[in-house]
Amino acid sequence: MRALAHPLRVELLELMRRDGEITATRAAEVLDESPGNMSWHLQTLAKYGFVEETGEGRGRSRPWRLASESQSFETGMADPEVAAAGEALERTFVDRGFDQLREWWSQRLAYPAKWRRAAFMSNSVAYLAAAELAGMAEEINAIYTRYRDRAANEERPAGALPVHLYAHGHPLPPTPSGN
Repeated sequence: MRALAHPLRVELLELMRRDGEITATRAAEVLDESPGNMSWHLQTLAKYGFVEETGEGRGRSRPWRLASESQSFETGMADPEVAAAGEALERTFVDRGFDQLREWWSQRLAYPAKWRRAAFMSNSVAYLAAAELAGMAEEINAIYTRYRDRAANEERPAGALPVHLYAHGHPLPPTPSGN
């Protein structure tokens, strides 16, 4: 988890999910970093099994690919070190998600009206038991999974754009009345 709790590594993995195989040099160009820095981050991600070399190229022109399309972590552990690493990882993902939302807000007028109308935000409070919240998470993940196979260009419908899907659900502290 600590390997991913770095904003640049999260951004690098996201780039690889969207563009596929990438070299340290190309990652440096896209993310405005040095090739050496990108090489170091790719090697760190490889050390923990998130990316792997394709076996082609040399030096900083070696292509890297994702080792798997998704990762999941148990971040609510009782071990304080694991819990701290999980919190850092979750904070990195949340910060990245909010950065992308702010970017959308600043650029949405450049998109056609159909995309502006299709974009959504939902905010509500529901009273759920823990099992119901877990079930809701499974349903949301099932929706996301239906579209995961579109990473390859040939699987996408015409006019498809990358869309950031983000959801979270968590208990709220009770009000003074206990509600």
